[in-house]
Amino acid sequence: MIDYFALALTHGLLVLVALRLLQRDDLDVEQLDEAAKRNDPPAPPPGPHDRFKLPPRGAPGGRPRA
Repeated sequence: MIDYFALALTHGLLVLVALRLLQRDDLDVEQLDEAAKRNDPPAPPPGPHDRFKLPPRGAPGGRPRA
């Protein structure tokens, strides 16, 4: 048997979250980042293999030095 209370609670919470998101003041505000303010050309889109590249050794978040 379906627990109607659980369904009502979860759907009610989803509606509440959607309403709170739609009522935000910054929803319609588009902020420019620093590069757009300086009129810098946009960065090239990432290639298909860019997400698999490892950071250089010793870089923050990279592989430790041997």
